[in-house]
Amino acid sequence: MNKGYVALASNEHRYKRLLLLFSIPLLSLCFIVVKPHHPPPRHAPEILKRCQSLKQIPGPPPNFHRRRESDRFESGTKPALIKNAKIWTGLNNGTQILHGDILLDKGIIMGVGHFGTALYDNDLTVIDAGGRWVSPGIVDIHSHLGDDPSPTLSGAEDYYSNADTIVPWMRSLDGLNTHDESYALSMSGGVTTSLVLPGSADAIGGQAYIIKLRKTAERSPSSMLLEPPYQINASEPWDASLPPRWRHMKHACGENPSRVHSATRMDTIWAFRQAYNKATQIMKQQDEYCSKIEAGDLKDLGNFPQDLQWEALVDVLRNKVKVNIHCYEAVDLDGLVRLSNEFKFPIAAFHHASETYLTPELLKRAYGKAPAIALFATNSRYKRESYRGSEFAPRILAESGFTVLMKSDHPVLDSRHLLYEAQQAHYYGLPDNLALASITSNTAETMGMGHRIGYIRKGWDADLVIWDSHPLALGATPVQVFIDGIPQLDSPYVSFKPPAYQKSPKVPNFDKEANLTLAYDGLPPLKPIKAAEVVIFTNVSNVFVRDSNTVKSIYSTTAGNGGVVVSRNGQLLCTGNQTKCLQDDLGSDVEPVVVDLKGGSIEPALISYGAPLGLEHINQEPSAIDGFVFEPLSQRIPKILGGSIVRAVDGLLFNTRDALYAYRAGVTTGITAPSHYGFSFGLGTAFSTGASHKLESGAVIQEVTALHTSIGFDDTPSVSTQIATLRRLLLTPPEGPAGVWFKRVSVGSLTLVVETHSADVIATLLTLKAEIEAAKKSKMQLTISGANEAHLLAEYLGKAEVGVLVFPRPFPATWDRRRIAPGPPLSPNAVQQLLVHNVTVGLMIAEIWEARNLPFDVAWTSLDVNGTLRKEEALALASVNVEKLLCAKVEDRDADLVARESTGGDSLFDGRVIGVLSPRRGVVELF
Repeated sequence: MNKGYVALASNEHRYKRLLLLFSIPLLSLCFIVVKPHHPPPRHAPEILKRCQSLKQIPGPPPNFHRRRESDRFESGTKPALIKNAKIWTGLNNGTQILHGDILLDKGIIMGVGHFGTALYDNDLTVIDAGGRWVSPGIVDIHSHLGDDPSPTLSGAEDYYSNADTIVPWMRSLDGLNTHDESYALSMSGGVTTSLVLPGSADAIGGQAYIIKLRKTAERSPSSMLLEPPYQINASEPWDASLPPRWRHMKHACGENPSRVHSATRMDTIWAFRQAYNKATQIMKQQDEYCSKIEAGDLKDLGNFPQDLQWEALVDVLRNKVKVNIHCYEAVDLDGLVRLSNEFKFPIAAFHHASETYLTPELLKRAYGKAPAIALFATNSRYKRESYRGSEFAPRILAESGFTVLMKSDHPVLDSRHLLYEAQQAHYYGLPDNLALASITSNTAETMGMGHRIGYIRKGWDADLVIWDSHPLALGATPVQVFIDGIPQLDSPYVSFKPPAYQKSPKVPNFDKEANLTLAYDGLPPLKPIKAAEVVIFTNVSNVFVRDSNTVKSIYSTTAGNGGVVVSRNGQLLCTGNQTKCLQDDLGSDVEPVVVDLKGGSIEPALISYGAPLGLEHINQEPSAIDGFVFEPLSQRIPKILGGSIVRAVDGLLFNTRDALYAYRAGVTTGITAPSHYGFSFGLGTAFSTGASHKLESGAVIQEVTALHTSIGFDDTPSVSTQIATLRRLLLTPPEGPAGVWFKRVSVGSLTLVVETHSADVIATLLTLKAEIEAAKKSKMQLTISGANEAHLLAEYLGKAEVGVLVFPRPFPATWDRRRIAPGPPLSPNAVQQLLVHNVTVGLMIAEIWEARNLPFDVAWTSLDVNGTLRKEEALALASVNVEKLLCAKVEDRDADLVARESTGGDSLFDGRVIGVLSPRRGVVELF
């Protein structure tokens, strides 16, 4: 039984004595001497109860799980029975798996087991899961859903306050936009509950609220809340009979509050200490007040001490608030751990927390229980604080005994794909039970909501997901999502998944890499080892190579011992069985290196495009990036440039960690355009992601690829002005260096790549292309990149022979890119719709850290197109198609291949890359 609920009952006798004291009549002075009478304050019994409630710890009533109806039950919701399910309950540290049925009614899980249907007559909705996996609904511990809504519009950005760095009185609820398009999108990814935090611009950013993502009949922000405090407005009359519920608050330290408020870390910590000192003073006044009233001393008592601005921070000191802290580095983690001990408040979780895996003993010194750690899987190095972030952090922290949580920071990462964060954490070594718990049961427990969400068990909220494959299998997609027992998907679009995807995926062993990461303080060496002149790959199951703008299979075997591939200086000498390839004389002085691929494959290396890979070390540090080009319509371009066009090759930065991580993942070529903010022009370049510097042989693959520009609605001047400028430059190229490139585009010898998303702009560009072709009597090569809305014009793009580069998982970030094809379970995939009309499609990325994940993007896309892509076609999406669309000309015989070791799974990119075969550079490099 919750001790907080016992406290009120155990003090009832004291309350009765006080009532007796208040009712004693004044006796005659000849019999007794009495002190002057001080009338009790108004509502003295209520004040006494309030004082007693200060000692209560939040939590559910003792009979909570005997409830017969959820407080969030929507009248008219039919009961549902999910039969024949494989159930991941979340119990036993995430290891319990049951086979059977789940009964839902009144917004609650009524039971897990085996049930008939007679009890409900015809009112029961029966769903046959067909052996599919069912999990609790995903719980996001860090989101800005609603407060930073999609699409982004200037009238609805409400996720932090500019007023001050200390604003504990601000509330995310007050900015919660009910029209955020991401509610439905995130729900379609299995997210049922989110903790909506204020942003990280302020040291104390304010109070956070938990929401469920379904639509409500009331259509209000308040109706979306899960267990808000009963006294949601502290100015309302206090009802001490209601049990306290957990509150939530956001803190932030380090670069963000320093940048926004023009301060330093010292300023921020002092601001924290001042705020907590103020709250401590108020708490002491309250405690002294309550001590007096409990002792019956009513002299000069006055009103209960409180301050609306500081009451939430006082509750932090009383352990009634879950404090979630945005904090990356050891210097900041140490500061907040010291603060927690100075003012004696627990920390629920550190978020982002890039260096927590390096500082476990520091974290254990936090006041009270060690905090949970909420992480990204691979999103790192975007600023200095995150430079030492590691993909191995989740496994290392779990091995050190910490509760690991994965989070989205939506819309930084689309919370629709929060499951993907858990999948990546698992791939890099977090055990499968903890990976699923990191987005369900453990997040719920950290929020203080583990008594009702995060598990599939009797008496818990009816929030669960039926998956089309094992939740940790790449591309796992909901078939149905229940929130409060209400099915959320009306007509789900289900894509076929191979039977192998119904099992927990086999993952590589990264013990060596994880240990090196710790040994090198988060910055392990990434350069490969150059192998011998001749390398023999054994146990090879498949070999794919490039062939005239396509990818084809030249070898495949199911034999137990697999095939053999012999390579000399990166070139393939032989592919086949041992008899064929090992009988040739390699030379008496040659000592080949033998590499066992364990059933793996040789396949074309992939190509990154979209993010400024090779132009940045750390995105937010001016000295660590190439910078941004001038914009001809909104900035004054120095005359000294003389009409030149900026070339990305001149700004290439080699040996960046993101490029090297990409190289190790089999993404060996980066094609990048000059960085820009708006309408501008620049020439792209192609480079080797594994090269150390520009002068190294094969470092620059192609100095100039295509001419790049951008057409956007958020730029100045207007879109029509940008189009008019482009038309003039193509119809009447100017004299000088720039004119040469525009003339090449107009006659079809150079590709024009236009970054844009709007279907309206794309339609205008198709019209412009036809206009240029008619005027120049030649075929113009046009590629659209970004292209969120391109699927709406798929037929016209195909007829015009215009290809597109798209993001594998589009997001409606702004108004001009809102009409996305979200893919399963909401719609067919955009790539599928484009391919049907013979549009050449390539995949692109948005940020440089994503380059290493391109193999996952290719595999996931191939799964989302309902099994219509062969592996050869999937590989082309991020290799030969990208080259074709960006005017990169690489001879097939010079193209890189990668050697992929298998883990025994059946996924498209099973296992890990362990080597690169580079004919162009004349080497085989091993990892």
